[in-house]
Amino acid sequence: MDNHLFKNIEKKTGVNMQDVFQLANSVQNANFKDEKTVRSIIQRVSQIANKPVSKQLEDKIVSSIVNGNEKMDFGTISKMINKK
Repeated sequence: MDNHLFKNIEKKTGVNMQDVFQLANSVQNANFKDEKTVRSIIQRVSQIANKPVSKQLEDKIVSSIVNGNEKMDFGTISKMINKK
């Protein structure tokens, strides 16, 4: 892919694209019914996005995903984090 494009995205968002790719690779075969796995992913997304997530919000997101109420993708987690 175009490295220049990723550098521009990093500059505009402050998000390291390498971190995003590593996270994406780590979730490909993750068990989203496992609370510990889901919490780990939420914490990592929060860290990458530089958006702190309260324990209460994390619990809500985990419950929604583990119980199958929400699909597991970056967009869903991002929207839930930004609603805080």
